[in-house]
Amino acid sequence: MSEKEAAKTGEPLKAAAAPPQRKSVAEDAAIAAGKDTYRRLLSYVKPHKRQFAIAVLGMVGYALTDTAFAALMKPMLDGSFVEQDRNSILLVPLLIIGIFVLRGVAGFASTYYISWIGWRVIKQLRAEIFGKYLTLPTSFYDQASSGELISRITFNSQMVANAASTSLTVAVRDTLTAIGLFALMFYHSWQLSLTFLVIGPIIGIIVARVSKKFRTISRSIQGSMGDVSHVIQEAVEGSRVIKIFGGQEEELSEFELANERNRAFNMKETMVKALNQPIIQFLVAVALAVIVYFASSGDFVDRISVGSFMSFITAMLLLFAPLKRITNLNNEIQRGIAAGESLFAILDLESERDTGTRELPKEIGSIEYRDVNLKYQLDKPAVLKDIQLSIASGETVAFVGESGSGKTSLVNLLPRLYELSSGSVSVNGTDIDQYTLQSLRSRIATVSQDVMLFNDTIASNIAYGSRNSIDEETLHAACKAAHAHDFITKLPDGYETLVGENGIMLSGGQRQRVAIARALLKNAPILILDEATSALDTESERKVQQGLDALMRGRTTMVIAHRLSTIEKADRIVVMDRGEIVEIGTHKELLAKQSHYFKLHQLQFQ
Repeated sequence: MSEKEAAKTGEPLKAAAAPPQRKSVAEDAAIAAGKDTYRRLLSYVKPHKRQFAIAVLGMVGYALTDTAFAALMKPMLDGSFVEQDRNSILLVPLLIIGIFVLRGVAGFASTYYISWIGWRVIKQLRAEIFGKYLTLPTSFYDQASSGELISRITFNSQMVANAASTSLTVAVRDTLTAIGLFALMFYHSWQLSLTFLVIGPIIGIIVARVSKKFRTISRSIQGSMGDVSHVIQEAVEGSRVIKIFGGQEEELSEFELANERNRAFNMKETMVKALNQPIIQFLVAVALAVIVYFASSGDFVDRISVGSFMSFITAMLLLFAPLKRITNLNNEIQRGIAAGESLFAILDLESERDTGTRELPKEIGSIEYRDVNLKYQLDKPAVLKDIQLSIASGETVAFVGESGSGKTSLVNLLPRLYELSSGSVSVNGTDIDQYTLQSLRSRIATVSQDVMLFNDTIASNIAYGSRNSIDEETLHAACKAAHAHDFITKLPDGYETLVGENGIMLSGGQRQRVAIARALLKNAPILILDEATSALDTESERKVQQGLDALMRGRTTMVIAHRLSTIEKADRIVVMDRGEIVEIGTHKELLAKQSHYFKLHQLQFQ
């Protein structure tokens, strides 16, 4: 199978046969990694020792009730029915009630507190993963599937919690139950009980073989869930494009492929689970048949009473359920380990580098790029080459050039959205690496073509990220300066109007003006404008430009523009081509040179 075919089907690529020794080393490493992952999962349970202790006590009580009920068969049959003992006739019914009262209380305690721990673990894991998402570098999101990231924080975290908490219920309660029942069986007849010891190693071999298969399948299921989430998210976000371009059939086909892969992997898991249970149950049934045969023939008939035999058989029958759950326990643990590996892979990623110790002051002097080179990937060509640029305080510098010339990449280096490959970027004569990320970014505001608005009120979107409460007067002043106040007050709920997902309830010009008001409210000394008016009609552009003029006043501004008419008044225009600065000057100076800028200007205005 080729790599391409493997990627489509989701099947692991078959490698060439490896020497047995190398395979053994790989398997040992996988087992060790699985154990480390599970120990790490259990570490999330440790902070809840008190609740876990209560749950364990409940499990112990619950486990004792099965053994007690089986043991009760002997006095009930021998004392009540055979010997007609009055004490046994009165006592046994009361003991039955007592056993099930204890069982109810113990069962509630173990179930409630293990569930409490489980949801605490889920909450903590989701919080850690979400927090990690917020600190990962921008380059991570350039290559990641958002659907897969969502699936990890929702689906995978629950699988991990089941392995770290719920599976412990089975591990403790059912193991204690099995031990108690087997001890009772051994007490009544150690000879008959030995039959169970024969099938134990066989069951262990089956469980070990199933473990490896189950973890592989679980990884595939979790990956396919990410694919399903990704297709759904794209369909929801791109619903308008899908409708206009008639892409429903194509989307249905994509979803069918992802959905079918998920179904196929789940059916593989079901098949392994379905085969695992009956095989083990068959082995137990064989042991039961042998025990019944020997117990009802030969010398055993004279050695064991009716009550003892029924107590033995009851214990053996009650043993089936915990054994079944214990064999399934391995499946849950392997599923949790596979999910844990995917989550810990995220948690172990390196966050954005923030080694700076200095605070960037409010007063911004110069911004300098010295010998700056940038590669997004080591094996790819450089997107910026030997950039030399100095921007004075309060200066407006525009960046123009064809798509892919490096304009956005150059500007994105200033807030450290990407780490440069070589060279340096400095503010006030100090390398930006020496400033804390928080202080550096707090001095920068941005307005881009693709305005990001949250599904909240207009007021909340404008005040987004403000650490201090914003009074109404300040909020309205920012909106008036952005030429947004008039349209906001005409909305049914004014500033409390919900904008919908990504501002869908507002027009393009309205979204831009809300973004300008947000930037004005931040009042940062450095401003980045990225194609802020390129997608607007003439009337909207006029209003937005008025807001931008107010925003740019007194600030050091970096403008990325395709429309050259919007940057004619810039103090300087930087012309870029294939990652290099090819020209710098004012609008008039560059036109007079009749070089790169002149050609761009001619193309637009012809």
